Amino acid sequence: MPSTATSRLSPSSRSTKSRSGVAAASGGTRLTSLPAEAPEKVDTTFLETLLGYNARRTALAVISVFLQRMAPYGLRPVDFSVVSVIAHNPGVTSRQICAALDILPPNLVGMIKSLEKRGLVERHPHPTDRRAQGLHLTEEGQRLQAEAEATASQLETDVARRLTPTELQTLIRLLRKVYLP
Repeated sequence: MPSTATSRLSPSSRSTKSRSGVAAASGGTRLTSLPAEAPEKVDTTFLETLLGYNARRTALAVISVFLQRMAPYGLRPVDFSVVSVIAHNPGVTSRQICAALDILPPNLVGMIKSLEKRGLVERHPHPTDRRAQGLHLTEEGQRLQAEAEATASQLETDVARRLTPTELQTLIRLLRKVYLP
């Protein structure tokens, strides 16, 4: 078992750590209480060869900025996606949204109710299927969607600033090849 660089103090001689990671013991003796610092660069070479690792790291970088920029609109990523699909497909059904965005129906029900309560979405009878209702954005929903999509477009430009337009199109095309059937 590897040894640690920490010193053990008896309960009666323990004290708080200073900012330098050193604990002062009674009697004025200073003992190191933290292990040596980890190296600055951690080897992630293998992980960086994995599609999932790179896709997740990219998603985390984009989503953190997305959450900040969408906070004024009160939209999480999935809410934004649902509002966008409804905006670009007036009359779309819940079933169609679930299929398009890979959302479980019970999860979508609460989301639609929340968007309705906010006055962003309304239901209308479906023109050809009496069992279904079409979803539409209200005027307020259309305004919010237009502003949120403009913000999302700017966000994409900002987070992809180190890519050329051609590289960005290629990246999107390749990612779609992975997740589309």
